[in-house]
Formats: sequence, structure tokens, C-alpha cells
Amino acid sequence: MTTATAPARPAPPEVGARPPQPGRRRAPWAVGLAVLAVYSALALRLHARLETTGYDLGIFGQAVQRYAEGHWPASELRSEGAPGLTAFPLLGDHFHPVLALLGPLYALVPRVELLLVAQAALVALSAGVVTGCAGRRGLRGAPLIGLAYASAWGLQTLVGFDFHEVAFAVPLLALSLAAYLDGRWTACAWWAAALLLVKEDMGLTVAAIGVLLLRRHLRAGLTLCLLGPLTMALVLMVVLPSFNPGGEYGYLNTASGSFGLFKGLDVKATTALWLLLPTGLLALRSPLLLVAVPTVAWRFASGFPAYWSTDHHYSAVLMPVLFLALVDALARLRLRERRPRAALLLPAALLAVSAVLSLTTAPSGPLLLARATTPGFWSDSPKAAAGRAALALVPDGTVVAASNSVAAQLIDRATVYLLTPATFAAGRPVPEWLVADERAVFPGPTAPALRAAVEAGYRPVYSAEGFTVLRKAP
Repeated sequence: MTTATAPARPAPPEVGARPPQPGRRRAPWAVGLAVLAVYSALALRLHARLETTGYDLGIFGQAVQRYAEGHWPASELRSEGAPGLTAFPLLGDHFHPVLALLGPLYALVPRVELLLVAQAALVALSAGVVTGCAGRRGLRGAPLIGLAYASAWGLQTLVGFDFHEVAFAVPLLALSLAAYLDGRWTACAWWAAALLLVKEDMGLTVAAIGVLLLRRHLRAGLTLCLLGPLTMALVLMVVLPSFNPGGEYGYLNTASGSFGLFKGLDVKATTALWLLLPTGLLALRSPLLLVAVPTVAWRFASGFPAYWSTDHHYSAVLMPVLFLALVDALARLRLRERRPRAALLLPAALLAVSAVLSLTTAPSGPLLLARATTPGFWSDSPKAAAGRAALALVPDGTVVAASNSVAAQLIDRATVYLLTPATFAAGRPVPEWLVADERAVFPGPTAPALRAAVEAGYRPVYSAEGFTVLRKAP
């Protein structure tokens, strides 16, 4: 018995790609390559300044190392707080099998900096996709829209804070929503389904894209509406607990999982305003904004204050949604036919808005592009020089415990644990070397760990600018 499949509905007049025009094919490449160069340089500079950390660049670096060796991802750094474990199985922490794509690259280039460049490349790819989609929708100034997107604060906070798996979601969302605006419904669904390999919370976003597709391609829409939540439930209730040493999804039983919908309303209002400002509020005119709802909802409903703010990497996945909603809204306005001059001036104004926001101190502090304009960003500080001197004392192939602020610098050539008083607990490998940053505050003050080290028989061999290197006495 065969089942009749509903034919794909044709694209309405406001959705669908226009014939390419001369120069449009080059613009996405030009924007993408420019973004790759700038963000790679800035990310590598942060690493050279010792501004990358064990949480999270070091953890993801250790995960990619395991993939390169053909093993499940695990992290010695993440084993902090898990007594008896020498390495925490990371698929019991978050579901991010997409990281396996970096394993073969790390096998060829075994440097943690690879992750930083890969993240910049993923952002650059999304910028090219946004630029190309704007061009196909007949918008004048498509490269300006692409540059405004690339400089959006949510992407700056992603590149400016180590590496995170959600970097893969950024181009996947851009590709899926661009395919939707082009009227390529099946491609839209496939790119959306790939989001399920990025992180466990992407299931609801996939379902939101499915809702968009219901009016265009019923089968693809229904598939995503079912696949997203069902996969998310399977991952949360079966996959993550099976890998987790505690047999559970840990984030459901912590403060981050408590209900906080009516807390921090001032912070949430500020974040919502900052999300809409880069598009001049025009994104509100597009139904694509529906795709942003699940991410904003779970963040604002959480009891974990870091999710509410503009800080860290949490807003990166919203940027392609907002800017492709902007592209859709501009195409609906049909400015090219009605007001040709405004059709070019408006993208230029949006780029100016993004530039102003980039150079403005965000609620969470100065953004990456603003920091890059300061002379001190490109010159070495005494602290960075002292830190590199301290790290150079650690031999390759040894076991080391390091402060969070320098742990990522060592994972390529040593087995690295986080330096805490628990470092010296029974059942853990005994590190021969310790690298302490006395100003580190995460996951706690360094002083107790240093006292425990001295009691355990470690002796200092280097001290400068707050960095101390200790070695286990024979």
C-alpha cells in the first residue's frame, strides 16, 4: 500500500531567490574571507594574551584530541568535581557529536588554536550565507548587510570567549533559513535536522523551523516538528544519562535548571533590546523570528543568571535568525522598486548601527572589536610574558595541574587537570608540575590549592607577576 505525498507548495511571491546578477557571486566570498581573517587574528591574539581558559577551550580541545585518536570525547579538566574519575565523558555533559568533524583536522594540526580558527571559519561561512541570501533576494547593499551581521555583538561574544560547540549551529541556521527564503524546502529541512548533532537544546529550534515549513512543505514540516522534540527527549533521558557517571542529565538538578521566569526582568529586557537593535527592529516584521523563540524562552525561564545577559556565547545562535529575518523584512518592503535610494541607504544605516554597538560598552563589558582598537590589545603585557615563561618550564608529555586561566595553553603537549585542592585527592594521577595563577578566581581562589600543594610536597621553581610554577619533590 502506498501513501500519497502532498506535493510541495510553490513559493509565494515574497519567498524565493531571484536570478543572480553580476558581482553577487563574489560578494559572499569577499565578506566571508574578510570575516575569517579578522576573527582568526583576534581569536589567536586573545590566546597569545593568555585570555583563553580551560573552561571551555581546554575542555573542547581535550574532546577533539580524543576524537583524533578514535575515542569517545573525554576531558581531564572537566573531571573536577567528579571524584574517582581521571577523565569526564563529555557526551554525559552535553550532546555535541558534531565536534567529531574536527578530529581529523586536529590529527593533522595538533594545536588547540585550530579550534579558534575553526570557530572563526564557521562564523565566516555564515556571513557569506547571509550576504548571498540578501543578494538573491534582490537587496541592494547585500555586502553591507553581511558585514553588519558579522559584526553583530552576539558573534563577537562567541569569538571573544574561547570555543564552543554552538559555533556549528551558526552556519547551519544560516543555511537552513536562507534555503527557506530561497524556496528550497527540502534543503531547509536537512540543514535544520543537522542542528540536532550540535547540542541537546537544538531540538526545539528544529521544531520551530518545522512550524515555518508546515505551510510550504507539509511532510518536511511535520518531520521536523516530530524529529526535533523526540530526538531531544531521547538525548536528555537516555543518551546523556548513559554516558554521565551519575546516570543523569546533570543540568536538570542544578541551579541552572530552576525556574526563574520572573527574576532578573531588567537584565532580560536589556538583552531583548540588544537583540533587536542591530536589525533596527525590522526583524519583527518577519515570521522567521519564530525560530529565535525557543532559545530566548529557555534562557529567560532558567534560574541561572548568566543565561539572561548578553555575556558569553549564548546569543550567537540568535544572530543568523535575526539577520535573515531582517533580509526577509527588507525584501517584503520592496524598497528597490519603491524607493531605490533608500534601498541602499538602509543597509548602510544598519551597518553603522552595528559599528556603533560594537564600539559601545555592552551590558556585559567592551566587545571584541572595540578592544581590538586599543593599542594595549596588540602589545604584550608583563603578565602575559611572565605567564608564557612559566608555561615554558613544563616539559612535554608530563602530567600537570594548572589554573583555569592557563590550562588551555598546555593541553596539546601534556595531560592537564584543573588546579584545585581536590587535585591532591587519593585516586587521582599525581601531577609532577603545577602552574598557578594567583589571580584566578574560577573555580575558586588559588591560595587553598597552593597551600595543599606545599603540604603535599611541592616546591616552587618560578614566581613572577602572580604566576607560580611548582614541582613535586622527589
